[in-house]
Formats: sequence, C-alpha cells, structure tokens
Amino acid sequence: MTTTFSFDGRDIPFRPGQTVGGALLAAGVLSWRSTRIEGSPRGLFCGIGVCFDCLVTVDARSNQRACQVVAHEAMTVRSQDGTGHDAEAI
Repeated sequence: MTTTFSFDGRDIPFRPGQTVGGALLAAGVLSWRSTRIEGSPRGLFCGIGVCFDCLVTVDARSNQRACQVVAHEAMTVRSQDGTGHDAEAI
C-alpha cells in the first residue's frame, strides 16, 4: 500500500520522512505557487527554507514551505496564489 497525501485533489505518494516539496517533485509537479503580481509559476528553488518560492497551503494553513513540511498521510495540500490569503481578508 502506498502512503499518499492530497494535492489539489490528486493523490501524491511519498516515502516516510519525505517533505511535501520532495514528494511533489518526485510526482512530476514542478510548480505549485504563483506570484502575487504577475502570476508567474513557482516551485522548489533553494530547497532549504531560505526563500519563499515553494509556499503551499497545508491543512488550511497558508504560507507553509513545502521544502520543510514533512508529508504525512491524510494531509491536504493546495497550491497557493500570491500571498495565500483570500482577497476578502486583505
């Protein structure tokens, strides 16, 4: 049995101890965030939590660094647009 988490409605397999970013890359997902002004695609850049290119929403918590969040079963990960906050909240 493969262990998975949900990413934008798709099951993403992962190994124990693997980060969300690592699992997304292994599944062929290269971009999971868009920049707030131009909407440019972003994904894993530094891979060590220094930059902010790999931000995702994890279990309704926005702005989580995919390169630092350890994947676990039943987590829900969503791609993130801009700042990760709803337009009404800004």
